[in-house]
Amino acid sequence: LTDVYSSSPALGRYFRSAQVVYFSNESSTVFYQLEFSVPPSTEGFVENTMNPDFIRNILRQNIYDED
Repeated sequence: LTDVYSSSPALGRYFRSAQVVYFSNESSTVFYQLEFSVPPSTEGFVENTMNPDFIRNILRQNIYDED
């Protein structure tokens, strides 16, 4: 995750860290925490760029690109 987000053109400059919070081999489930450093309030920045769907899609795109 660190490589994915730190090299992202959209999020790389804001990304700080990623860590696994919970991992289960039984259910193949991973919960992770991403840390970003966001600039002072800029209109629409948090709503658009830091939108959970947008952040999730960065990871999805990386997975698709590797296939």
